[in-house]
Amino acid sequence: MIQRTLSKSLQAAAAHYPVVTVTGPRQSGKTTLVRAVFRGDDYVSLEDPDQRAFALDDPRGFLAQFDGRVVLDEAQRTPELFSYIQVLVDEEDRPGRFILTGSQNFLLLRTISQTLAGRCAVLHLLPLSLDEQQGHSPLRVGDVGRTIPKSRGAPETSLAEVLVTGGYPRVHDQGLDPQEWLRNYLQTYLERDVRDLLQVGDLEAFRRFVALCAGRTGQLLNLSGLAADSGISHSTARRWLSVLETSFLVIRLPPHHRNFNKRLVKSPKLYFLDTGLLCYLLRVRSADELRVHPFRGPIFESFVVSELYKRACHAGEEPDLFFWRDATGHEVDLLINRGGQVVPVEIKAGETVAADFFKGLDYWRHLAGEPEGTAALIYGGDRSYRRRGAAVYPWWAF
Repeated sequence: MIQRTLSKSLQAAAAHYPVVTVTGPRQSGKTTLVRAVFRGDDYVSLEDPDQRAFALDDPRGFLAQFDGRVVLDEAQRTPELFSYIQVLVDEEDRPGRFILTGSQNFLLLRTISQTLAGRCAVLHLLPLSLDEQQGHSPLRVGDVGRTIPKSRGAPETSLAEVLVTGGYPRVHDQGLDPQEWLRNYLQTYLERDVRDLLQVGDLEAFRRFVALCAGRTGQLLNLSGLAADSGISHSTARRWLSVLETSFLVIRLPPHHRNFNKRLVKSPKLYFLDTGLLCYLLRVRSADELRVHPFRGPIFESFVVSELYKRACHAGEEPDLFFWRDATGHEVDLLINRGGQVVPVEIKAGETVAADFFKGLDYWRHLAGEPEGTAALIYGGDRSYRRRGAAVYPWWAF
Protein backbone atom coordinates (compact mmCIF):
# COMPACT_ATOMS: atom_id res chain seq x y z
CA MET A 1 0.00 0.00 0.00
CA ILE A 2 1.20 3.51 -0.85
CA GLN A 3 1.55 5.58 2.33
CA ARG A 4 -1.02 8.37 2.33
CA THR A 5 -0.31 11.74 3.93
CA LEU A 6 -3.90 11.96 5.20
CA SER A 7 -3.28 9.04 7.62
CA LYS A 8 -1.98 11.36 10.35
CA SER A 9 -4.88 13.78 10.04
CA LEU A 10 -7.32 10.87 10.06
CA GLN A 11 -5.86 9.43 13.26
CA ALA A 12 -5.86 12.85 14.92
CA ALA A 13 -9.48 13.51 13.97
CA ALA A 14 -10.58 10.11 15.30
CA ALA A 15 -8.97 10.98 18.64
CA HIS A 16 -11.16 14.09 19.03
CA TYR A 17 -14.45 13.66 17.12
CA PRO A 18 -17.11 10.96 17.56
CA VAL A 19 -17.70 10.89 13.78
CA VAL A 20 -15.03 11.26 11.10
CA THR A 21 -15.94 11.44 7.41
CA VAL A 22 -13.48 10.77 4.60
CA THR A 23 -14.75 11.93 1.24
CA GLY A 24 -13.13 12.30 -2.16
CA PRO A 25 -13.46 11.23 -5.79
CA ARG A 26 -14.14 7.65 -6.76
CA GLN A 27 -11.06 5.43 -6.72
CA SER A 28 -8.94 7.87 -4.68
CA GLY A 29 -8.16 5.15 -2.09
CA LYS A 30 -10.61 5.97 0.70
CA THR A 31 -11.52 2.36 1.53
CA THR A 32 -7.90 1.22 1.46
CA LEU A 33 -6.89 4.09 3.72
CA VAL A 34 -9.54 3.66 6.43
CA ARG A 35 -9.13 -0.12 6.51
CA ALA A 36 -5.38 0.28 6.96
CA VAL A 37 -5.61 3.01 9.62
CA PHE A 38 -8.40 1.27 11.56
CA ARG A 39 -7.25 -2.28 11.01
CA GLY A 40 -9.09 -4.70 13.32
CA ASP A 41 -12.16 -2.48 13.76
CA ASP A 42 -15.58 -3.44 12.39
CA TYR A 43 -16.07 -2.67 8.73
CA VAL A 44 -19.27 -2.62 6.66
CA SER A 45 -19.65 -1.68 3.01
CA LEU A 46 -23.05 -0.18 2.39
CA GLU A 47 -22.65 -1.00 -1.29
CA ASP A 48 -23.51 -4.56 -0.20
CA PRO A 49 -27.26 -4.91 -0.89
CA ASP A 50 -27.83 -7.10 2.19
CA GLN A 51 -26.06 -4.71 4.54
CA ARG A 52 -27.80 -1.73 2.97
CA ALA A 53 -31.20 -3.38 3.35
CA PHE A 54 -30.46 -4.17 7.01
CA ALA A 55 -29.40 -0.57 7.67
CA LEU A 56 -32.51 0.87 5.99
CA ASP A 57 -35.05 -1.61 7.39
CA ASP A 58 -33.75 -1.65 10.97
CA PRO A 59 -31.28 1.21 11.56
CA ARG A 60 -31.29 0.83 15.34
CA GLY A 61 -30.61 -2.89 15.14
CA PHE A 62 -27.95 -2.36 12.49
CA LEU A 63 -26.02 0.15 14.63
CA ALA A 64 -26.55 -1.79 17.87
CA GLN A 65 -24.41 -4.68 16.62
CA PHE A 66 -21.23 -2.58 16.91
CA ASP A 67 -19.74 -2.21 20.39
CA GLY A 68 -16.60 -0.34 19.38
CA ARG A 69 -15.49 1.67 16.36
CA VAL A 70 -17.07 0.87 13.00
CA VAL A 71 -16.15 1.93 9.49
CA LEU A 72 -19.22 2.52 7.32
CA ASP A 73 -18.03 2.58 3.72
CA GLU A 74 -20.05 4.43 1.04
CA ALA A 75 -22.22 5.89 3.78
CA GLN A 76 -24.06 8.21 1.37
CA ARG A 77 -25.98 5.12 0.22
CA THR A 78 -27.93 5.18 3.51
CA PRO A 79 -28.40 8.84 4.51
CA GLU A 80 -31.23 7.78 6.82
CA LEU A 81 -28.62 6.35 9.19
CA PHE A 82 -27.16 9.75 10.05
CA SER A 83 -30.03 10.81 12.29
CA TYR A 84 -29.66 7.60 14.30
CA ILE A 85 -25.89 8.12 14.51
CA GLN A 86 -26.57 11.61 15.82
CA VAL A 87 -28.70 10.20 18.64
CA LEU A 88 -26.02 7.65 19.59
CA VAL A 89 -23.15 10.15 19.70
CA ASP A 90 -25.27 12.60 21.68
CA GLU A 91 -25.89 9.85 24.23
CA GLU A 92 -22.23 8.77 24.31
CA ASP A 93 -19.71 11.24 22.91
CA ARG A 94 -16.85 8.79 22.39
CA PRO A 95 -14.07 9.86 19.99
CA GLY A 96 -13.66 7.87 16.80
CA ARG A 97 -16.86 5.90 17.19
CA PHE A 98 -18.01 6.12 13.56
CA ILE A 99 -15.75 6.41 10.50
CA LEU A 100 -17.74 7.24 7.37
CA THR A 101 -16.53 7.26 3.79
CA GLY A 102 -18.29 8.45 0.66
CA SER A 103 -17.49 9.50 -2.88
CA GLN A 104 -20.69 11.48 -3.47
CA ASN A 105 -19.65 14.59 -1.59
CA PHE A 106 -22.72 16.48 -2.82
CA LEU A 107 -25.00 14.04 -0.96
CA LEU A 108 -22.84 13.22 2.03
CA LEU A 109 -21.95 16.73 3.15
CA ARG A 110 -25.49 18.03 2.75
CA THR A 111 -26.76 15.31 5.08
CA ILE A 112 -23.92 15.80 7.54
CA SER A 113 -24.54 19.54 7.70
CA GLN A 114 -28.12 18.84 8.71
CA THR A 115 -27.58 16.12 11.32
CA LEU A 116 -23.95 15.89 12.43
CA ALA A 117 -22.78 19.51 12.53
CA GLY A 118 -20.26 20.02 15.32
CA ARG A 119 -19.94 16.27 15.90
CA CYS A 120 -18.12 15.35 12.71
CA ALA A 121 -14.67 16.02 11.24
CA VAL A 122 -14.64 16.04 7.43
CA LEU A 123 -11.44 15.11 5.59
CA HIS A 124 -10.81 14.94 1.84
CA LEU A 125 -8.72 12.23 0.18
CA LEU A 126 -7.71 13.20 -3.35
CA PRO A 127 -5.69 11.22 -5.92
CA LEU A 128 -2.03 10.57 -5.12
CA SER A 129 0.26 13.55 -4.91
CA LEU A 130 3.71 13.28 -6.45
CA ASP A 131 5.25 13.09 -2.97
CA GLU A 132 3.04 10.11 -2.15
CA GLN A 133 3.97 8.41 -5.42
CA GLN A 134 7.67 8.94 -4.70
CA GLY A 135 7.49 8.15 -0.97
CA HIS A 136 8.70 11.60 0.14
CA SER A 137 7.52 13.72 3.04
CA PRO A 138 5.83 16.75 1.47
CA LEU A 139 7.04 20.30 1.94
CA ARG A 140 4.35 22.14 3.91
CA VAL A 141 2.35 24.57 1.80
CA GLY A 142 3.27 27.31 4.28
CA ASP A 143 6.99 26.69 3.67
CA VAL A 144 6.87 27.18 -0.10
CA GLY A 145 9.17 30.08 -0.95
CA ARG A 146 10.86 29.89 2.43
CA THR A 147 12.55 26.48 2.32
CA ILE A 148 14.30 24.54 -0.44
CA PRO A 149 14.59 20.75 0.18
CA LYS A 150 18.22 19.70 -0.17
CA SER A 151 18.15 15.91 0.02
CA ARG A 152 15.48 15.05 -2.54
CA GLY A 153 16.57 13.47 -5.82
CA ALA A 154 14.79 13.71 -9.16
CA PRO A 155 12.32 10.90 -9.91
CA GLU A 156 13.05 8.35 -12.60
CA THR A 157 9.78 9.21 -14.35
CA SER A 158 9.77 12.25 -16.64
CA LEU A 159 7.50 15.23 -16.09
CA ALA A 160 5.47 14.44 -19.22
CA GLU A 161 4.91 10.86 -18.07
CA VAL A 162 3.80 12.05 -14.61
CA LEU A 163 1.31 14.48 -16.14
CA VAL A 164 -0.20 11.96 -18.57
CA THR A 165 -0.44 9.18 -15.97
CA GLY A 166 -2.09 11.22 -13.21
CA GLY A 167 -2.47 10.16 -9.61
CA TYR A 168 -5.29 7.64 -9.25
CA PRO A 169 -3.91 4.90 -6.97
CA ARG A 170 -5.13 1.88 -8.94
CA VAL A 171 -3.16 2.93 -12.02
CA HIS A 172 0.03 2.93 -9.92
CA ASP A 173 -0.74 -0.11 -7.75
CA GLN A 174 -1.66 -2.36 -10.66
CA GLY A 175 0.59 -0.88 -13.33
CA LEU A 176 -2.43 -0.26 -15.59
CA ASP A 177 -2.53 1.59 -18.89
CA PRO A 178 -3.68 5.04 -17.67
CA GLN A 179 -5.54 5.88 -20.88
CA GLU A 180 -7.63 2.72 -20.80
CA TRP A 181 -8.30 3.04 -17.07
CA LEU A 182 -9.28 6.71 -17.37
CA ARG A 183 -11.65 5.93 -20.23
CA ASN A 184 -13.44 3.37 -18.05
CA TYR A 185 -13.33 5.70 -15.05
CA LEU A 186 -14.97 8.53 -16.98
CA GLN A 187 -17.64 6.21 -18.33
CA THR A 188 -18.40 4.90 -14.82
CA TYR A 189 -18.60 8.45 -13.51
CA LEU A 190 -21.02 9.45 -16.23
CA GLU A 191 -23.16 6.34 -15.94
CA ARG A 192 -23.35 6.10 -12.17
CA ASP A 193 -22.78 9.44 -10.51
CA VAL A 194 -24.13 11.81 -13.12
CA ARG A 195 -27.07 9.91 -14.61
CA ASP A 196 -28.24 7.83 -11.67
CA LEU A 197 -27.68 10.33 -8.87
CA LEU A 198 -28.04 13.74 -10.50
CA GLN A 199 -30.55 12.92 -13.23
CA VAL A 200 -28.53 14.51 -16.02
CA GLY A 201 -30.57 13.30 -18.98
CA ASP A 202 -28.24 14.05 -21.91
CA LEU A 203 -24.94 12.33 -21.11
CA GLU A 204 -23.40 13.30 -24.44
CA ALA A 205 -24.05 16.97 -23.71
CA PHE A 206 -22.52 16.55 -20.26
CA ARG A 207 -19.49 14.76 -21.74
CA ARG A 208 -19.03 17.61 -24.20
CA PHE A 209 -19.31 20.09 -21.32
CA VAL A 210 -16.58 18.27 -19.36
CA ALA A 211 -14.28 18.25 -22.41
CA LEU A 212 -14.84 21.97 -22.93
CA CYS A 213 -13.99 22.58 -19.26
CA ALA A 214 -10.72 20.71 -19.86
CA GLY A 215 -9.96 23.09 -22.73
CA ARG A 216 -10.34 26.00 -20.31
CA THR A 217 -8.01 24.76 -17.57
CA GLY A 218 -5.83 27.52 -16.21
CA GLN A 219 -8.08 30.18 -17.78
CA LEU A 220 -10.52 32.68 -16.35
CA LEU A 221 -13.92 31.06 -16.10
CA ASN A 222 -16.48 32.60 -18.45
CA LEU A 223 -19.59 30.63 -17.58
CA SER A 224 -21.73 32.30 -20.25
CA GLY A 225 -19.21 31.46 -22.96
CA LEU A 226 -18.85 27.90 -21.66
CA ALA A 227 -22.63 27.45 -21.69
CA ALA A 228 -22.92 28.82 -25.25
CA ASP A 229 -20.16 26.54 -26.54
CA SER A 230 -21.77 23.56 -24.82
CA GLY A 231 -25.23 24.33 -26.20
CA ILE A 232 -26.83 24.57 -22.76
CA SER A 233 -28.30 27.32 -20.61
CA HIS A 234 -26.28 29.42 -18.19
CA SER A 235 -28.10 27.89 -15.22
CA THR A 236 -27.41 24.36 -16.47
CA ALA A 237 -23.72 25.17 -16.94
CA ARG A 238 -23.55 26.51 -13.40
CA ARG A 239 -25.23 23.38 -12.02
CA TRP A 240 -23.03 21.02 -14.03
CA LEU A 241 -19.87 22.83 -12.97
CA SER A 242 -20.97 22.41 -9.35
CA VAL A 243 -21.33 18.69 -10.06
CA LEU A 244 -17.71 18.55 -11.25
CA GLU A 245 -16.55 20.46 -8.18
CA THR A 246 -18.42 18.36 -5.65
CA SER A 247 -17.20 15.24 -7.43
CA PHE A 248 -13.63 16.49 -6.78
CA LEU A 249 -12.78 16.62 -10.48
CA VAL A 250 -12.24 20.38 -10.74
CA ILE A 251 -11.70 23.37 -8.50
CA ARG A 252 -12.32 27.06 -9.01
CA LEU A 253 -9.32 29.09 -7.88
CA PRO A 254 -10.63 32.43 -6.57
CA PRO A 255 -8.98 35.80 -7.27
CA HIS A 256 -7.24 37.47 -4.35
CA HIS A 257 -8.93 40.55 -2.93
CA ARG A 258 -5.76 42.64 -2.51
CA ASN A 259 -6.03 45.25 -5.24
CA PHE A 260 -3.31 47.87 -4.61
CA ASN A 261 -5.79 50.54 -5.77
CA LYS A 262 -6.20 48.86 -9.16
CA ARG A 263 -9.20 47.23 -10.79
CA LEU A 264 -9.04 43.47 -10.43
CA VAL A 265 -10.34 40.55 -12.43
CA LYS A 266 -13.16 39.04 -10.38
CA SER A 267 -13.71 35.75 -12.23
CA PRO A 268 -12.16 32.54 -10.83
CA LYS A 269 -9.81 30.27 -12.73
CA LEU A 270 -10.66 26.65 -13.49
CA TYR A 271 -8.31 23.73 -12.76
CA PHE A 272 -8.56 19.94 -12.87
CA LEU A 273 -7.37 18.04 -9.81
CA ASP A 274 -5.85 15.17 -11.81
CA THR A 275 -3.69 15.83 -14.86
CA GLY A 276 -4.14 12.27 -16.14
CA LEU A 277 -7.87 12.83 -16.50
CA LEU A 278 -7.20 16.30 -17.91
CA CYS A 279 -4.85 14.91 -20.55
CA TYR A 280 -7.35 12.18 -21.44
CA LEU A 281 -10.11 14.76 -21.96
CA LEU A 282 -7.75 16.86 -24.11
CA ARG A 283 -6.94 13.72 -26.15
CA VAL A 284 -3.30 13.75 -25.15
CA ARG A 285 -2.50 10.05 -25.28
CA SER A 286 1.23 9.87 -24.56
CA ALA A 287 4.14 11.71 -23.00
CA ASP A 288 5.58 12.36 -26.49
CA GLU A 289 2.35 14.06 -27.56
CA LEU A 290 2.31 16.19 -24.43
CA ARG A 291 5.85 17.51 -24.97
CA VAL A 292 4.74 19.32 -28.14
CA HIS A 293 1.10 19.94 -27.22
CA PRO A 294 -0.12 23.56 -27.17
CA PHE A 295 -1.74 22.94 -23.77
CA ARG A 296 1.49 21.81 -22.14
CA GLY A 297 1.73 25.06 -20.13
CA PRO A 298 -1.85 25.03 -18.77
CA ILE A 299 -1.56 21.31 -17.95
CA PHE A 300 1.64 21.95 -16.00
CA GLU A 301 0.00 24.88 -14.21
CA SER A 302 -2.94 22.62 -13.31
CA PHE A 303 -0.45 20.06 -11.96
CA VAL A 304 1.22 22.59 -9.64
CA VAL A 305 -2.07 24.01 -8.35
CA SER A 306 -3.50 20.52 -7.77
CA GLU A 307 -0.35 19.35 -5.96
CA LEU A 308 -0.53 22.23 -3.50
CA TYR A 309 -4.29 21.77 -3.13
CA LYS A 310 -3.82 18.05 -2.36
CA ARG A 311 -1.01 18.83 0.06
CA ALA A 312 -3.24 21.16 2.08
CA CYS A 313 -6.23 18.79 2.07
CA HIS A 314 -4.14 15.77 3.04
CA ALA A 315 -2.67 17.74 5.95
CA GLY A 316 -6.21 18.51 7.14
CA GLU A 317 -5.81 22.19 6.26
CA GLU A 318 -7.87 24.67 4.28
CA PRO A 319 -6.29 25.26 0.85
CA ASP A 320 -5.86 29.04 1.03
CA LEU A 321 -4.81 29.39 -2.62
CA PHE A 322 -5.63 32.30 -4.90
CA PHE A 323 -4.43 34.06 -8.04
CA TRP A 324 -4.05 37.77 -8.80
CA ARG A 325 -4.60 39.69 -12.01
CA ASP A 326 -5.35 43.37 -12.57
CA ALA A 327 -7.17 45.02 -15.43
CA THR A 328 -3.92 45.93 -17.21
CA GLY A 329 -2.82 42.30 -17.51
CA HIS A 330 -0.33 42.03 -14.67
CA GLU A 331 -0.72 38.61 -13.09
CA VAL A 332 0.62 36.22 -10.47
CA ASP A 333 -0.27 32.58 -11.16
CA LEU A 334 -0.75 31.58 -7.54
CA LEU A 335 -0.88 33.27 -4.14
CA ILE A 336 -0.50 31.26 -0.94
CA ASN A 337 -2.19 32.94 1.99
CA ARG A 338 -0.46 31.97 5.23
CA GLY A 339 -1.83 34.10 8.01
CA GLY A 340 -0.56 37.63 7.71
CA GLN A 341 1.72 36.90 4.75
CA VAL A 342 0.82 36.29 1.11
CA VAL A 343 3.45 34.44 -0.94
CA PRO A 344 3.39 34.91 -4.74
CA VAL A 345 4.21 31.85 -6.87
CA GLU A 346 4.96 31.87 -10.58
CA ILE A 347 4.46 28.65 -12.59
CA LYS A 348 6.38 28.02 -15.83
CA ALA A 349 6.54 24.77 -17.80
CA GLY A 350 9.86 25.67 -19.44
CA GLU A 351 12.94 23.66 -18.51
CA THR A 352 15.24 26.70 -18.53
CA VAL A 353 14.65 29.67 -16.23
CA ALA A 354 14.49 32.94 -18.14
CA ALA A 355 14.71 36.44 -16.67
CA ASP A 356 11.14 37.30 -17.65
CA PHE A 357 9.84 34.42 -15.48
CA PHE A 358 10.26 36.79 -12.54
CA LYS A 359 8.32 39.75 -13.96
CA GLY A 360 5.05 38.92 -12.21
CA LEU A 361 6.78 38.21 -8.89
CA ASP A 362 8.78 41.46 -9.04
CA TYR A 363 5.69 43.49 -9.94
CA TRP A 364 3.65 42.00 -7.08
CA ARG A 365 6.38 42.48 -4.50
CA HIS A 366 6.95 46.06 -5.63
CA LEU A 367 3.24 46.90 -5.27
CA ALA A 368 3.13 45.14 -1.90
CA GLY A 369 6.04 47.23 -0.68
CA GLU A 370 8.15 44.07 -0.15
CA PRO A 371 10.69 44.00 -2.99
CA GLU A 372 12.68 41.27 -1.19
CA GLY A 373 9.61 39.43 0.15
CA THR A 374 9.17 35.65 0.10
CA ALA A 375 8.36 34.35 -3.39
CA ALA A 376 8.66 31.15 -5.41
CA LEU A 377 9.08 30.04 -9.00
CA ILE A 378 8.12 26.47 -9.95
CA TYR A 379 9.33 25.35 -13.38
CA GLY A 380 9.77 22.28 -15.56
CA GLY A 381 13.53 21.97 -15.02
CA ASP A 382 15.69 20.05 -12.55
CA ARG A 383 17.57 22.50 -10.29
CA SER A 384 16.73 24.13 -6.95
CA TYR A 385 18.31 27.47 -6.05
CA ARG A 386 17.55 31.10 -5.21
CA ARG A 387 17.45 33.87 -7.76
CA ARG A 388 16.35 37.50 -7.43
CA GLY A 389 15.17 36.77 -3.90
CA ALA A 390 12.83 33.96 -4.96
CA ALA A 391 13.08 30.23 -4.24
CA VAL A 392 13.31 28.37 -7.55
CA TYR A 393 11.89 24.82 -7.46
CA PRO A 394 11.96 22.10 -10.09
CA TRP A 395 8.62 20.39 -10.74
CA TRP A 396 9.43 17.48 -8.42
CA ALA A 397 10.78 19.36 -5.37
CA PHE A 398 8.36 22.14 -4.39
